[in-house]
Amino acid sequence: MVQRTYGRYTVTSMNDRKRWAVACMAGSFKGVFVHGVLHGLEAAGFRADAYAAASSSTLVAAFAAVGQVRQIDPDIWNDGERIIQQAGTSMSDAVLAGIRGAAPRLRDLLFRPDAAQFGVTVSHVRTEEAAFITQGDGARRLGRRLLVEAARHDTRWRDQHLESRLFDTRSADPALRITPENLEAVAYATTRMMHAWHIPAFVNNEPYVDASYTCQCPAVEMAERGFDAILAIATEPAPVARDLFGTTLLPEQWNGVKITTVCPRRDLKDIGVDFQHASVDGLKQDFTEGVAA
Repeated sequence: MVQRTYGRYTVTSMNDRKRWAVACMAGSFKGVFVHGVLHGLEAAGFRADAYAAASSSTLVAAFAAVGQVRQIDPDIWNDGERIIQQAGTSMSDAVLAGIRGAAPRLRDLLFRPDAAQFGVTVSHVRTEEAAFITQGDGARRLGRRLLVEAARHDTRWRDQHLESRLFDTRSADPALRITPENLEAVAYATTRMMHAWHIPAFVNNEPYVDASYTCQCPAVEMAERGFDAILAIATEPAPVARDLFGTTLLPEQWNGVKITTVCPRRDLKDIGVDFQHASVDGLKQDFTEGVAA
């Protein structure tokens, strides 16, 4: 067995045929920590067989899947902060600008045979009643309500109306396959927290909202896909909740598959990086700490 050390983490090399997946957590601007960790791993020579993401980690995970995350300037996170400071904008505008900038390169690279498998979790809206609210005028109010319910670990509305789905560039199910045609729609839908995103989200004409409501770090999901070991990159200190409601935690193993989790050592809002706003210095420090994690 051949092992290599990347930062503080030791992983088995591809030479023993163990299939690694990297699962990246949601966190809006806190996702810059994920960017830093992926940058550091790529610089050290680590390449996984698959990368999976939720919400704000989607674009950087996609570039990691094609071996080009180091080419993504950390200043892109500042671009998002600058956009939402403009009058009449929301997080929808910031996210869509980032997707439009990245999509041409990703459409060219992500579907080549040498790209790693790439997955994205999104919350599917599975009832007509919820579709009407989540994609209409009631979305912002519902989003605020769900934040309160999440703080109380009250999952009743979520469980009735939402379900997690994992889109994948190699999915056997055409309805859940990421393609060049739906890449942008999937990348946007996974980010759509209703309280702060004003533009609705659809993939293949189906309504969706942010992954975090049902799955904010797809580590277990990748273990269930048959990978032998999972490296989860979190945006919150341990213990890490599997979803926004915090009723279950990310385990250390799932059905015999080891899950190693890389976490920031403190709440990133303490250095000026929170879900909807981030300082320039905080983003820079967050990225640097991710690289060194």
